Amino acid sequence: MAYRAVVTGGAGFIGSNMSRALLERGCSVVCIDNFLTGRRTNIDDLLDNERFELIVQDACEPIEVKAPIDAVLHLASPASPGTSAVSYLSLPFETLDVGSRGTWSALRLAHGHGARFLFASTSEIYGDPVLSPQPESYWGNVNSIGPRSVYDEAKRFGEALCAAHIREFGMDVKIARIFNTYGPRMRPEDGRVVSNFIVQALRGEDLTIYGDGSQTRSFCFIDDLVAGLLALLESPHTGPMNLGNPGEFTILELAGLVRDLIPGAGEPVFETLPQDDPKQRRPDIALAGEVLGWAPKVALPEGLGKTIDWYRAELGIG
Repeated sequence: MAYRAVVTGGAGFIGSNMSRALLERGCSVVCIDNFLTGRRTNIDDLLDNERFELIVQDACEPIEVKAPIDAVLHLASPASPGTSAVSYLSLPFETLDVGSRGTWSALRLAHGHGARFLFASTSEIYGDPVLSPQPESYWGNVNSIGPRSVYDEAKRFGEALCAAHIREFGMDVKIARIFNTYGPRMRPEDGRVVSNFIVQALRGEDLTIYGDGSQTRSFCFIDDLVAGLLALLESPHTGPMNLGNPGEFTILELAGLVRDLIPGAGEPVFETLPQDDPKQRRPDIALAGEVLGWAPKVALPEGLGKTIDWYRAELGIG
């Protein structure tokens, strides 16, 4: 099914992979990005495609795109909890802005064109959960004034905006709660644990672990996530839906896998756990299985191998 889609944050990690997937399906893509955290190199090879259009602008400003528009995917936002220059901790106001004004701008575009809308929310709305795995019905355990709140609360507000548009205008809106995702086109300096470990290991450095490494995460390969997002976009479902891999690994186990796959990697070294860092994060994906027939296919060792190959080429490390 070919259609014309607007992708905000289309040059980012998830956005650039989504743009490719849409083009491969025969769709046309309008990419909106101001390159705050996205990278032009992620989409350089798409610029000559006649079905791909780039508009360089802040998604928080009014978006004007000529008809027809069949779908709007709002993927724009800083998403890394690290301390790099592109993390939401380094860009607190920009993160709050794109989750609020940016979501409103994208919703207005979709409403004006009668287009379906997909909002990239996050598992971070569950905060430091006291329930595991986390189902969509769980309201979460979030510190609304902690350092991570600029991302958590921006996404929670974005979900509220989406719900209001469903109730007030009957819009076809989908909310995807995305759990930890990794893969090609994630910035080497992104700051998330998979990219941190791989880049450190490829450089022969020690692997930095925050806390004692016993905290757990689930890791979903980007191809699986994009398939889930597209299935949700094209479905009749309009409420929140978890998308992630329910396989649960400690951070120490992840470090061990990376060290097994990259000879010459250094030893684990431990630093203080950041404030409000969740101790456990694992999705309940029963709803996605029931409604979409979706489940992740790529096991963590396989996905890490593909990601390592991409980073080797990106960093020029043989």
